Amino acid sequence: MSFSIPGVSISAPLPPIPPAPAAMAPTVDPVGSPSVSPSGAPGVSAPDTGLNFGESLSSAMERLGALHENADALATKVATGELKNPHEYLMAAQEASITTQAAVAVRNKALEAFNEIMRMPL
Repeated sequence: MSFSIPGVSISAPLPPIPPAPAAMAPTVDPVGSPSVSPSGAPGVSAPDTGLNFGESLSSAMERLGALHENADALATKVATGELKNPHEYLMAAQEASITTQAAVAVRNKALEAFNEIMRMPL
């Protein structure tokens, strides 16, 4: 594959994208499957994951912080020339940015829901 930019020509294969570290890999929480209650009415039962909402939120914020710390460390390595593949930094920075945007969107929706509940008449 060959790329050309006016004044610059690079003709070398692109290096493979390294896999994300296991500590940074996204995880999906299991979702409860529909069940039938003792009275025969269908219901949804959530599995006992051992985490409450606060712990889940705290864990998500810690993962977000770890993503930003990783991106910052890679930025330092790119600036000092220690990192041979600068695309690793770009990928980490983009991942941290997208994750932050998703967290802000969730926060905004939660705040909207809270404000809507507060406006409800008693």
